[in-house]
Amino acid sequence: MRAIVRQPAATLATHCEVTHIERTPIDLDRIVAQHADYVAALRAAGCAVEVLPSLPAHPDSVFVEDAVVVVEDLAILTRPGAASRLDEPAYLRPALASFGLRIAALSAPAVLDGGDVLRIGNRLYVGQGTRTNAEGIRQIGALLAPRGCEVLAVPLGPSLHLKTAVTALDAETVLCNRAWIDPWCFGSMRVLEVDPAEPFAADVLRLRDRLIVNDAFPATRRRVEAHARARGIDVLGVDIGEFGKAEAGLSCLSVLVA
Repeated sequence: MRAIVRQPAATLATHCEVTHIERTPIDLDRIVAQHADYVAALRAAGCAVEVLPSLPAHPDSVFVEDAVVVVEDLAILTRPGAASRLDEPAYLRPALASFGLRIAALSAPAVLDGGDVLRIGNRLYVGQGTRTNAEGIRQIGALLAPRGCEVLAVPLGPSLHLKTAVTALDAETVLCNRAWIDPWCFGSMRVLEVDPAEPFAADVLRLRDRLIVNDAFPATRRRVEAHARARGIDVLGVDIGEFGKAEAGLSCLSVLVA
């Protein structure tokens, strides 16, 4: 497994986009330290990590997941739903090409953030909310249909992205915040709920037989560990709590390439 990350820009602390939370002061030193810990956790989980330089003109560019959706050897450059982020995908193109990936791109009037895309097997669930529209879902579905992938739209409640509210722990289980999403769309899959006091804890990062969880949410981590232990899945923890002030979770900070 390989991963692409981008160093946080100093402008993140003052100019990041926030939608569903109040803006609060961000400690840039903590952001930089937590990002370094995140990269270390990826490497500890067996990832080869390519670290790209920061983009000060693009405060949210550290959230590389939103700029591209990777399915096998195809990288689909998105059109982020915040106008300030529309130029970010182009800056990922050289790194994606260096990995030998084929590159496609969404076009206007589509908007889509990668954080709204949750893949489980050959099915991609795509959240439709403030950052992703119906045309974005239609275009990504058309690009992936020849690969046998099914794309399903999921209406979002009061969460920034689909992965803010739900992620997959394994091929049969999702971790979710039921206050923000009804897991009906996942059919017969098992549902593990986040601790009610930790509404932002559903965004975990799955790396084949390992999970990375956010140590800012210890109660939910214990629930995930109990689930994972019974299935022989390793759990690693990293605290990215300061990124929560920018409405971000674990998956936002990396692009995974098989």
